[in-house]
Order: sequence, then structure tokens, then C-alpha cells
Amino acid sequence: MPKKLLEIAADIIQAQASVGQMTPEDIAAGLAKTFATLQRMQKCEDEGALMEVASGADLASSEEQVPEAIKAQDSIQNDKIICLECGMEFRQLTAKHLISHGLSPREYKQRYGFALKTPLSAKSLTKARSRAAKKRGLPESLVRYQKERRRIREEMPLPEGALPEIAPTEMVEEKKATVRRGRKKKVE
Repeated sequence: MPKKLLEIAADIIQAQASVGQMTPEDIAAGLAKTFATLQRMQKCEDEGALMEVASGADLASSEEQVPEAIKAQDSIQNDKIICLECGMEFRQLTAKHLISHGLSPREYKQRYGFALKTPLSAKSLTKARSRAAKKRGLPESLVRYQKERRRIREEMPLPEGALPEIAPTEMVEEKKATVRRGRKKKVE
């Protein structure tokens, strides 16, 4: 026995609600809109007529309603981050996902006003990574670089806000040597 239009509309809205967060008002409006669209489609099918499809401008405006529903800073929550392009929820917005929207992480941050250093991941994930990094400790080369930078700052007084340019050439050489030593040889 074929499904009734209301059952089909309910299945569609249930699938949408399982992917993203929807308020009861959103569910009711979505159900009514989906049901009406299915009725128009069935009517056109019965009459053998073509149904008018929404124009590109209408589709673009309906897609832009998702980002407006939530503010950019509110999209990064404790246990999830909401993509402001499509409204999907993730623990981390990956470059691969953003490429599907034609954006790089940098472009996404600029478009929605995030600081470039802001991680595109849930706050709990960012905190866990920070704790793990602190537990491992800072690399020796970074500690040496920070000490050298402090020493130079103390030696030459600069106007407030200006930082001296340091070219840590010896640290770069050490890093190259460490990388060379760390590589494993191929066993043939």
C-alpha cells in the first residue's frame, strides 16, 4: 500500500530534524511546507502537467536563511560547531567539508568574522587538545626561541606594541638536522 502524503512529509521532516537542531515551530512550518509541496507535485502528476521549480534566486535565499538563524560566535558551542553555510553540526569543521562549499578555512573565518586563530572545532575538543599538548610539553626549540625573544626584548627597549624581528637561523638548522635524523631508511 503506497504511503500517504502526510507520512512522506513526516519522514522528510524527521530526517531533517535528526541531522540538525529544529524547534517545534520549525518542525511544524517544515511539515506544512513539505506537505503543501507534495500536494502540488501529486496534482501536477495526476494532471500530467509540469511543476514550476523554484528559480536560482529563490533557492539561494532559502539557503541563506540557515546561517542567519544562528550568530557566528554562537555557532561554536561546547560540544559541537555548526556550519554557517549549511547548518550541519560537527565536532570540527574540516577543510574537506568547507571545500564542498567552495571555501577554505581562512575564507570561512573571514566571511563570518572569526579571528584567524580561532579553531573551527567544538570548545570541548579544543580544550582536550590543549591539555594534551601541555601534558606533552613544549618542544625544546620553541622554549629556546621564546627565551631568545625575551632576552632581545629586554636588551633593546622598543615602543609599546612593536616586536623585534628575529631570524632564528640556528634553530632552523637544528630542526632540519632533527628531521634528517628522524627519518627511517627504506628496507629493501
